[in-house]
Amino acid sequence: MTATLILMRHAKAVDRLEAEDDFQRGLTPRGRRDAGDAGEALAALGISADIALVSPAWRTRQTFDQLVPQIGSPKMDDPMVLYHASTDMLERATRDVLAPGRSVLLVGHNPGIGGFAHKLAQLCGATRDLPSGYPTATASVFELTDCDLRQPHFVTCSNPKT
Repeated sequence: MTATLILMRHAKAVDRLEAEDDFQRGLTPRGRRDAGDAGEALAALGISADIALVSPAWRTRQTFDQLVPQIGSPKMDDPMVLYHASTDMLERATRDVLAPGRSVLLVGHNPGIGGFAHKLAQLCGATRDLPSGYPTATASVFELTDCDLRQPHFVTCSNPKT
């Protein structure tokens, strides 16, 4: 049985100088639109989430809030360890919640989330299907047979900027 993994970078956030601190940076109007568009693109493909791991930063939480109407009502967890987590940390957090038949959404920050997506894409020969640098509001979807992150199958990538 397969599991589905959706890796999404938060949408466009306000400039660092416009927020009290990095953790409190919220989305711009364009960011809210892009996150909603990403959710619509996933929903149009019939992709939903059962569980969501979301960095507790304000911009990732707002991105998740824009997705919820389109991708269902996943159970959400926002551990502090996901805030600016490395690729390896994101991979460990994902392993902890993967289960056969489950769809997992992970909303995070670059470079970790983009690195994780590119790592999975490289393992399945799909690097050309991902945008360089993994722009804001990009979401990549992979199928994992037997929840094995070492043998992913690329499904799609949504990049609101294209």
